[in-house]
Amino acid sequence: MQMPVTERLGHHVKRVEQELIALKQAALKPAGLTVAQYTVLVVLAQNPGASAAALARLCLVTPQTVATILTNLEGKGLVVRTPHPYHRNATETRLTEAGEETLATADAAAVRIERRLGDAFTAEERGLLIELLGRCSTTFHAMAEEVDGGRGVLAPFRGASGA
Repeated sequence: MQMPVTERLGHHVKRVEQELIALKQAALKPAGLTVAQYTVLVVLAQNPGASAAALARLCLVTPQTVATILTNLEGKGLVVRTPHPYHRNATETRLTEAGEETLATADAAAVRIERRLGDAFTAEERGLLIELLGRCSTTFHAMAEEVDGGRGVLAPFRGASGA
Protein backbone atom coordinates (compact mmCIF):
# COMPACT_ATOMS: atom_id res chain seq x y z
CA MET A 1 0.00 0.00 0.00
CA GLN A 2 1.45 3.34 -1.03
CA MET A 3 1.39 6.47 1.09
CA PRO A 4 2.55 9.78 -0.40
CA VAL A 5 5.53 11.36 1.38
CA THR A 6 3.47 14.49 2.01
CA GLU A 7 1.08 12.42 4.15
CA ARG A 8 3.82 10.74 6.19
CA LEU A 9 4.08 12.49 9.55
CA GLY A 10 7.46 10.87 10.17
CA HIS A 11 8.86 12.59 7.07
CA HIS A 12 7.78 16.01 8.34
CA VAL A 13 9.14 15.35 11.84
CA LYS A 14 12.48 14.16 10.41
CA ARG A 15 12.77 17.15 8.06
CA VAL A 16 12.17 19.66 10.84
CA GLU A 17 14.52 17.82 13.20
CA GLN A 18 17.28 17.84 10.56
CA GLU A 19 16.75 21.55 9.91
CA LEU A 20 17.01 22.29 13.64
CA ILE A 21 20.20 20.22 13.97
CA ALA A 22 21.77 21.91 10.91
CA LEU A 23 21.01 25.38 12.30
CA LYS A 24 22.37 24.49 15.73
CA GLN A 25 25.46 22.88 14.19
CA ALA A 26 26.22 26.13 12.34
CA ALA A 27 25.51 28.23 15.43
CA LEU A 28 27.75 26.06 17.65
CA LYS A 29 30.67 25.94 15.23
CA PRO A 30 32.30 29.16 16.54
CA ALA A 31 32.34 27.59 20.02
CA GLY A 32 34.08 24.52 18.57
CA LEU A 33 31.29 22.13 19.51
CA THR A 34 29.08 19.66 17.73
CA VAL A 35 25.42 19.42 18.67
CA ALA A 36 26.13 16.13 20.47
CA GLN A 37 28.97 17.68 22.48
CA TYR A 38 26.83 20.70 23.30
CA THR A 39 24.02 18.44 24.48
CA VAL A 40 26.36 16.56 26.82
CA LEU A 41 27.68 19.84 28.24
CA VAL A 42 24.14 21.17 28.84
CA VAL A 43 23.06 17.96 30.57
CA LEU A 44 26.29 17.83 32.57
CA ALA A 45 25.84 21.44 33.72
CA GLN A 46 22.42 20.46 35.06
CA ASN A 47 23.74 17.19 36.55
CA PRO A 48 27.26 17.82 37.89
CA GLY A 49 29.15 14.64 38.70
CA ALA A 50 26.94 12.48 36.48
CA SER A 51 28.35 9.15 35.37
CA ALA A 52 28.76 8.32 31.69
CA ALA A 53 25.83 5.88 31.96
CA ALA A 54 23.59 8.58 33.42
CA LEU A 55 24.67 11.03 30.72
CA ALA A 56 23.85 8.48 28.03
CA ARG A 57 20.33 8.05 29.41
CA LEU A 58 19.78 11.79 29.79
CA CYS A 59 21.18 12.61 26.33
CA LEU A 60 19.23 9.78 24.66
CA VAL A 61 22.32 8.14 23.18
CA THR A 62 24.23 4.92 23.74
CA PRO A 63 26.91 4.61 26.42
CA GLN A 64 29.46 4.07 23.63
CA THR A 65 28.47 7.38 22.02
CA VAL A 66 28.78 9.23 25.32
CA ALA A 67 32.17 7.64 25.95
CA THR A 68 33.44 8.99 22.62
CA ILE A 69 31.95 12.43 23.24
CA LEU A 70 33.44 12.61 26.74
CA THR A 71 36.86 11.59 25.44
CA ASN A 72 36.70 14.41 22.88
CA LEU A 73 35.45 16.94 25.46
CA GLU A 74 38.15 15.86 27.90
CA GLY A 75 40.76 16.27 25.15
CA LYS A 76 39.55 19.85 24.66
CA GLY A 77 39.83 20.48 28.40
CA LEU A 78 36.08 21.06 28.78
CA VAL A 79 35.32 18.20 31.18
CA VAL A 80 37.21 16.25 33.79
CA ARG A 81 36.46 12.69 34.89
CA THR A 82 37.42 11.57 38.37
CA PRO A 83 36.77 8.44 40.42
CA HIS A 84 33.60 8.59 42.48
CA PRO A 85 34.53 9.09 46.15
CA TYR A 86 32.29 6.24 47.37
CA HIS A 87 31.79 3.91 44.41
CA ARG A 88 35.03 2.36 43.23
CA ASN A 89 33.80 1.45 39.74
CA ALA A 90 32.01 4.73 39.01
CA THR A 91 33.46 7.89 37.51
CA GLU A 92 32.11 11.38 38.02
CA THR A 93 32.19 13.89 35.19
CA ARG A 94 32.25 17.65 35.70
CA LEU A 95 32.66 20.72 33.57
CA THR A 96 35.96 22.53 33.85
CA GLU A 97 36.10 26.32 33.97
CA ALA A 98 36.86 26.27 30.23
CA GLY A 99 33.87 23.96 29.77
CA GLU A 100 31.59 26.38 31.61
CA GLU A 101 32.85 29.28 29.47
CA THR A 102 32.46 27.33 26.23
CA LEU A 103 28.99 26.20 27.26
CA ALA A 104 27.93 29.77 28.05
CA THR A 105 28.97 30.90 24.56
CA ALA A 106 27.41 27.90 22.83
CA ASP A 107 24.23 28.05 24.88
CA ALA A 108 23.63 31.68 23.99
CA ALA A 109 23.69 30.72 20.30
CA ALA A 110 21.48 27.66 20.76
CA VAL A 111 18.97 29.50 22.95
CA ARG A 112 18.59 32.20 20.27
CA ILE A 113 17.47 29.47 17.86
CA GLU A 114 15.12 27.88 20.40
CA ARG A 115 13.59 31.25 21.34
CA ARG A 116 13.06 32.24 17.71
CA LEU A 117 11.42 28.89 17.05
CA GLY A 118 9.22 29.34 20.11
CA ASP A 119 8.30 32.86 19.01
CA ALA A 120 6.84 31.44 15.79
CA PHE A 121 3.98 30.07 17.93
CA THR A 122 1.58 31.48 20.46
CA ALA A 123 1.89 30.14 24.00
CA GLU A 124 -1.16 27.97 23.36
CA GLU A 125 0.30 26.61 20.10
CA ARG A 126 3.62 25.80 21.81
CA GLY A 127 1.77 23.90 24.51
CA LEU A 128 -0.30 22.07 21.90
CA LEU A 129 2.79 21.19 19.85
CA ILE A 130 4.51 19.77 22.93
CA GLU A 131 1.34 17.83 23.76
CA LEU A 132 1.05 16.48 20.20
CA LEU A 133 4.71 15.42 20.13
CA GLY A 134 4.15 13.71 23.49
CA ARG A 135 1.24 11.84 21.94
CA CYS A 136 3.54 10.72 19.11
CA SER A 137 5.98 9.40 21.70
CA THR A 138 3.26 7.59 23.63
CA THR A 139 2.04 5.99 20.40
CA PHE A 140 5.55 4.87 19.45
CA HIS A 141 6.10 3.30 22.87
CA ALA A 142 2.77 1.48 22.63
CA MET A 143 3.78 0.11 19.21
CA ALA A 144 7.36 -0.80 20.14
CA GLU A 145 6.62 -4.31 21.40
CA GLU A 146 4.95 -5.38 18.16
CA VAL A 147 7.56 -3.68 15.97
CA ASP A 148 10.78 -4.79 17.68
CA GLY A 149 9.65 -8.06 19.27
CA GLY A 150 10.49 -6.94 22.79
CA ARG A 151 14.11 -6.01 22.07
CA GLY A 152 13.66 -2.64 23.75
CA VAL A 153 14.55 -0.45 20.78
CA LEU A 154 12.86 2.51 22.51
CA ALA A 155 14.30 1.77 25.96
CA PRO A 156 16.78 4.71 25.81
CA PHE A 157 13.83 7.06 25.35
CA ARG A 158 11.73 5.99 28.33
CA GLY A 159 10.76 9.01 30.39
CA ALA A 160 12.40 11.34 27.89
CA SER A 161 9.39 13.47 27.00
CA GLY A 162 9.90 17.09 27.84
CA ALA A 163 13.70 16.72 27.83
